[in-house]
Order: sequence, then C-alpha cells, then structure tokens
Amino acid sequence: MTATAAPTVLTARALLLDMDGTLVNSDAVVERIWRRWAERHGLDGDEVMKVVHGRQGHASMAVLLPDRPVEQNLADNARMLAEETADVAGVVEIPGASAFLASLRGLPHALVTSADVALSTARMNAAGLPLPEVRITAESVGASKPDPEGFLKGAAELGVEPGECVVFEDSGAGIAAGRSAGMTVVGVGARAGAHGPDVVVPDLTGVRVEAGADGMIRLYVG
Repeated sequence: MTATAAPTVLTARALLLDMDGTLVNSDAVVERIWRRWAERHGLDGDEVMKVVHGRQGHASMAVLLPDRPVEQNLADNARMLAEETADVAGVVEIPGASAFLASLRGLPHALVTSADVALSTARMNAAGLPLPEVRITAESVGASKPDPEGFLKGAAELGVEPGECVVFEDSGAGIAAGRSAGMTVVGVGARAGAHGPDVVVPDLTGVRVEAGADGMIRLYVG
C-alpha cells in the first residue's frame, strides 16, 4: 500500500485570492488575445506569454515594448480589456473553485486581481462563481503585480495584518507580490511551482478550509 503524504496545515486570519489561473481558467482567451497582439507588434508569441500572466496589460506592454510611451500602453490596454471582457469563450472555473468559495462564506477573504471591474465580473460570471464582497481590482491600485500594493490593500480592507494573510496565486508576478507583502503563498496549478510559493496544489480540490473558534482559518493543503 502506497503511503499518502499528510496535507500541509496553514493558519490565517484572511485569504487573498487571485482570479485568472487561480479561481478561473481563462488561459484560452488570454492566449487568443495576447498572441494576436504579439503578431501585430512583430513579437514572438511564446515569449509574450511568458510575461503576461498576473500583470495588468499595460505593465506587460511596458516590459515587452520598453521604448513605447506609457500613454500608448494605457490606450492599448483599454482596447485589450474591452476585447477580453467581450470574449469569455472557454472561460471555466478551476476545479474545486466553487466549493472552495462556498467554504469561505462568512470568513474574511478578498479577490485581488489585475483585471478591472468589468473583466473580473465577466469572467467570474462566465465560470459560474460568486464574486467575493471585498474586491481589489485594477482600478484600486496604482501599481500592478509584482508590486504588493493590491495584496496590502486587500489586507487593509479586511482589517488584517499582512503577515496573517494567505495568498492564493498561479503566476510568477502574483507570487512575487504576495511574498513582497510578507504573506504566505499557496501556488495553484502548473505555472506556480517554478516561482517559489510556500506550497503548491494542482487545483483547488486539494484545499480544505476549517474555521476555528479562535477566529483563525485553518487550511489543509495537498
């Protein structure tokens, strides 16, 4: 009989959840839109896809086209956001996301996403997932992940110290942001493992949530 590894047990007072790649699988639309953008700008699509996950669009553009004016990136990003919001074909929940969010009802948690309000609403709705009451979106911050601003704002909105938060993320930029915020990071999915999260799960079916009488949230991961 094969031995099964015991799950990792984490404790927190609040959970901060990325959206794309963590709660919602939007890879199909992200690939479609960003590869078209790469072709328009004469860039290698595979190299572009290594950059775009987790960041706001204009921040990705700044990395990929460093000599282009900020104003042009912002205008291009606005067009891309509209295109992404209108295209939800193939957007589905990450396995276990619905049950995971249901287990968080009544517990402190927030969505912290690089998407704006319209895009995050469209994708969560397309995946059949409820939007958390507290949401930190692109409009909420002045700096994109990997800057920790979004996660720090999420903690502040929930009234919890950063060090008492656990972040769920899939991308290198998001994992770096969580670490910079001084938070424990659970990596979700195949992309996450290469970026040094504290623990990795293939999807959210491997996470169990337990509310403690002491106000702490216990997470059984793996």
